[in-house]
Amino acid sequence: MVRINRSEYLDWLIRWRGRQIIKVVSGVRRCGKSTMFDIFRSYLLNDGVRQEQITMLNFENIDYEDLTDYKKLYHYMNERLLPDQMNYIFLDEIQHVANFEKAVDSLFIKENCDVYITGSNAYFMSGELATLLSGRYVELKMLPLSFSEFCGALTETGLSMQQKFARYLEFSSFPYVTRLGLEQRDAKEYLMDIYHTVLLKDVVARLNISDVTSLENVAKFMLHNIGNLVSPTKIANTLKSQGTKVDQKTVDKYLRGLTDSLLLYEAGRYNIKGKQYLTQQSKYYAVDIGLRNVLVRGKDSDVGHILENIVYLELLRRGYRVYVGQLNDGEVDFVAISPEETIYYQVAATTLEESTLERELAPLRKIQDNYPKYLLTLDELFNNVDYEGIKKRNVLEWLLKKSE
Repeated sequence: MVRINRSEYLDWLIRWRGRQIIKVVSGVRRCGKSTMFDIFRSYLLNDGVRQEQITMLNFENIDYEDLTDYKKLYHYMNERLLPDQMNYIFLDEIQHVANFEKAVDSLFIKENCDVYITGSNAYFMSGELATLLSGRYVELKMLPLSFSEFCGALTETGLSMQQKFARYLEFSSFPYVTRLGLEQRDAKEYLMDIYHTVLLKDVVARLNISDVTSLENVAKFMLHNIGNLVSPTKIANTLKSQGTKVDQKTVDKYLRGLTDSLLLYEAGRYNIKGKQYLTQQSKYYAVDIGLRNVLVRGKDSDVGHILENIVYLELLRRGYRVYVGQLNDGEVDFVAISPEETIYYQVAATTLEESTLERELAPLRKIQDNYPKYLLTLDELFNNVDYEGIKKRNVLEWLLKKSE
């Protein structure tokens, strides 16, 4: 079995190692959080840490069901702590422990405890974690495999970059799919299982949703409409016209559940001229295109939005906050903001036709500041071209390259 190199995540864990702060690893189910703990454990052992210093508990394992009481968990851990040595504590799916923060806090305040936790995303991403562990944690937000990581996991040889990308879109970015030998039927069944698990455990159960059919209709509508500006009112009206009776308030609740569970990501709008964040209407993107494609039937016209989806997730991986750029008379696909820089991106399947090129360049040309501007396409011709400061690049090369 090929071990996938996810060096950015490992580097983060190494960087925070030993610091007296709780390390939280979040991400959609089966994106690789538990495996990342295993990789980090191997790193620690290779770095001289003894096995006795490491405790790893996964609370989805029935072996630890007795420890889902926070007092029992604390006493269990406390009895195993080695004095005068650093103890590395990994608590996976900690949300199964009622009042877990009391046990975690009691371990965190000990100078010889280095605490790492994960949990289901509907729990952690909802704001409850910030309330429970306010000021005492740092968070690593994991995603399924990037295109670069996926390429590194492929065992097939002789594939072109375009063929690799086609497999990435078809079979999904979830790590386990690469172990299935890229068998379409197996991959589809696995992705459907992820979808139903997240929907039922992280959305339905947590929000006490009784009308699961309406929730699924909203989920499929959103997956079909990745990259389109929508609002709860617009979604409710569209679904009502299609025979699904659901009001705006209910749609808003469902969207919150779908984004909390990280099946969907929301990209809000940003007024470029006024430097203001806008609250009305957003775009939504799927956590994985392969998962999206087994649930909704795509069209050729989806290619541009699928590319947008891939670029959006990659910008998140690279540490940016990502918004849809709003102009007075148009929009820019993405405004990527970090403490160090702001970058503008347009994404298109192809701009080989002059009229299409001009249409895609027009919004970027309207921006008056001097921040970098990029046009990303699948074109293999006329790349590495600058149009009055706007840089056109091949999106696949950009995905494989960490920086310009």
